[in-house]
Amino acid sequence: MRVSAMDGEMILEHLGEGVLIINRDFRIVYFNRRAEEITRYRREEALGKTCQDILCLPNCEDGCPVERFIESPRNVVDYEAVLSTKEGRQIPVNIRFSLIRDPVEGFSGGIITIRDMPSKRVFWEEEDDEYSFQNIISRNQRMLQIFEILPDISRTDASVLIQGESGTGKELFATAIHQLSLRQKGPFLKINCSALPETLLESELFGYTRGAFTDAKKDKPGLFQLAHGGTLFLDEIGDITPVLQVKLLRAVQEGEFIPLGGIRPVKVDVRIISATNRNLEELIKQERFRMDLYYRLNVVKIQIPPLRERPEDIPLLVRHLIRKFRSKFGSSIQSMAPEALDVLQRYEFPGNVRELENILEHAFILCKGRTIRKHHLPSYLFGLEKELEQLTGKETSMRDLESQAILRALKKHHGNKALAAKELGIHRTTLWRKLKRMGL
Repeated sequence: MRVSAMDGEMILEHLGEGVLIINRDFRIVYFNRRAEEITRYRREEALGKTCQDILCLPNCEDGCPVERFIESPRNVVDYEAVLSTKEGRQIPVNIRFSLIRDPVEGFSGGIITIRDMPSKRVFWEEEDDEYSFQNIISRNQRMLQIFEILPDISRTDASVLIQGESGTGKELFATAIHQLSLRQKGPFLKINCSALPETLLESELFGYTRGAFTDAKKDKPGLFQLAHGGTLFLDEIGDITPVLQVKLLRAVQEGEFIPLGGIRPVKVDVRIISATNRNLEELIKQERFRMDLYYRLNVVKIQIPPLRERPEDIPLLVRHLIRKFRSKFGSSIQSMAPEALDVLQRYEFPGNVRELENILEHAFILCKGRTIRKHHLPSYLFGLEKELEQLTGKETSMRDLESQAILRALKKHHGNKALAAKELGIHRTTLWRKLKRMGL
């Protein structure tokens, strides 16, 4: 199959790496969309400039590293560097320079690809310098590892299963994968599989033909058909029924389905991203989820850590949410007091980032000044703290000695149950059970 120049340029525009093409004078003649995002230079600003002018790589200060290889037999130069954006922000990147050689005149230009390396970012304490990757904010090491592989995952058509507790931002990751993929220009459709009964969910996914049921006055395409050429995000996939799982398996495996009331299969080209907060492996053991469907959906798995396991992200998220709500409410709030932030960092967030967002919105309603303080936070955040104060020193029986040890561990670790359980040498679920017995 021949690829036209227009098709080739379209492919370059959808790549997850920045791409620059330079002539023999090292002047930029092509600059793709991802290069704009990484360097913060607009295409029209970059064209005609030298690659050194735009990339501002320290490697170039001691002489262009590529010039040393022009006379050598090497055609590809790989190295890591720190790129300086238009605003002066330092970004670790991987550079690949592919030399273009003319059989007669020799070196005639090159193709530079730039890959951002988010896990190697340097973090600063200034408000605007926290790292945001595709609208996902984190400095947690496990999250940064996901950020680093996300562009590679996105450039394939492999099915992706995103697992994580409710409120961890699974939809944000699904959106990021679509936006970084070659299907970016195609539709991105999503559906919550737990929100609809089986029959309605089936018609939403696969559509129906005229006369399929009483109110079917005309053909209606389903999401699989509407997402042709793009991505379909199936949220809460663990809640679909075994009957519907069979039909979904065929659609994922064969790329075709039969609408309700239809007799002919419909062929589609759709990438599937699914998400769940349930343990699908356990559901398979209980024969409530098909193993063959699981392996079709789980070509690549992304496990998102809950917020309680990444407390270093809480200050970043708080700053981000303050900016967000300041605009939404027209408020003058600028920051959160250290004692209020300390309360949040001791809390375990069963509702994850979504709960943190609700807490900040609550605080914005109550706070009339420029700083969110402890008394602006929801009262339920202080439940454990008050119980600890009331119970400490009251126990005298043998059984109460265990309670005292638990209370001491909780106080030492500021209410963090995971750390307290580790110090006590018991499983976290055991600690929860003992706390329930104690009335906490």
